[in-house]
Amino acid sequence: MQRERKELRVAAYAVCVRDGQVLLARWIARDGSKRWTLPGGGMDHGEDPYDTVIREVDEETGYVLRPTAFLGVDSVLRRYPRSAGRVADFHGLRLVYEGEITGGELRHEQNGSTDMAAWHDLAVVDALPHVELVDVGLRLWRERPADGHALPHEVNPK
Repeated sequence: MQRERKELRVAAYAVCVRDGQVLLARWIARDGSKRWTLPGGGMDHGEDPYDTVIREVDEETGYVLRPTAFLGVDSVLRRYPRSAGRVADFHGLRLVYEGEITGGELRHEQNGSTDMAAWHDLAVVDALPHVELVDVGLRLWRERPADGHALPHEVNPK
């Protein structure tokens, strides 16, 4: 019998678009594969999500972020195997902000969950290997739903 473990992860991410390009960070999965994602990440206990997105963008890209708008919330459920025969019943709550880069210099994260940061033309994002959060974030940025709720999306990442 497999034992289930409920996991909740609250994270904040930034959609930064300028001159027709979006800022992305390349995430390294547990299996070693690499896919582009929005810069951002998990909240520390007691941390405000606004502060989380500023900290995470700095850590992953070297840039100073000014969040300019709260775009919405994306909620995702996944089940996947963990060690010792356990199964994770994972719930990710992702808070998505629009942001403006106000300082800093582009650099890559060292010893983190990402290994590279770069600006990509919006027209080529679909062709990049990326996680579905990129699609969700760009959809929120383009559509700006009044209720801040991302439309349903596929559960499995690309």
